[in-house]
Amino acid sequence: MNLKLLGSALVLATIAAPSVASAQDDASQIQIKAFATVVLPDGKITAVDTDIVGLPADTQTKASDNVVPTLAAEYFFSSNFSLETICCLTQHDVDGTTGLPGAELVSDAKLIPATVTAKYHFPVAGVKPYLGAGATYFWWVDVEPGEATLPLGVTRTTLSDEFGLVLQAGLDVPLNDEGFGLSVDAKHYFVDTTARWFAGDTLAIETDHELDPWVISAGVSYRF
Repeated sequence: MNLKLLGSALVLATIAAPSVASAQDDASQIQIKAFATVVLPDGKITAVDTDIVGLPADTQTKASDNVVPTLAAEYFFSSNFSLETICCLTQHDVDGTTGLPGAELVSDAKLIPATVTAKYHFPVAGVKPYLGAGATYFWWVDVEPGEATLPLGVTRTTLSDEFGLVLQAGLDVPLNDEGFGLSVDAKHYFVDTTARWFAGDTLAIETDHELDPWVISAGVSYRF
């Protein structure tokens, strides 16, 4: 798996990389990162608010995983404190697991997870571990009815945009004194959404879902 290779490269770089002068870090306030990112959402149903079609009593769902490119931009207020935002678009299906096993209920739902985190970078020589926390807004830009819902007369599906919280941990490994490095990052989001299926103008099904994705990234960085 590519992330395992990146992780191995990061470990080797951590061992081999010389300590980068702190003066260069203090002078460089902006860092850009290019990641390969795995998005691992939950998607389970936490409540059924409306059901006029008679879902099986044990109906449960799972959102699909995805791998996407991600960009991160970070501003350092000091060598230890920074503010970071990310840019990505991820796409997911929602399928039944029990009650409706394998049934596609939501198709190609596209999400922009607008995220800002405040980060503390530990003063460790060579490598740069950090912890962060912040806020996110999950913005669904396109959602399609799943194939299994079409025979029920479903014509439109929506997922509600929601605010949430995010926790973060990671490690930056400088490779030289010119600003280049490697980076790994893990975020855990705490966000819910409400799914609605409409038949014409009639609300047929409304369910609440726990998304709470893990977002794991590895890639390269440049600080300037």
